[in-house]
Amino acid sequence: MRLKNKNILVTAAAQGIGKATALAFAKEGANVIATDINSEKLLDLEKENNKIRVQTLDSTNKNQVEEFSKTIDKIDVLFHAVGF
Repeated sequence: MRLKNKNILVTAAAQGIGKATALAFAKEGANVIATDINSEKLLDLEKENNKIRVQTLDSTNKNQVEEFSKTIDKIDVLFHAVGF
């Protein structure tokens, strides 16, 4: 568990590279916050690993990101997988 007690934020985590990354970080012991605009797929991700906390977020929306940031205390790693 190389990442035990590390707080990691993964954007675009509902599918693809973001999802695989969130699951890999959680498997290594990290506390993962997974965000995406697709709330349905995020809930599926949360069911796959209970160390993953999910939050619906459009990472391309400045106001949403600023509001979300206020809820975060400490992040050790940001994996920003958003692409458009």
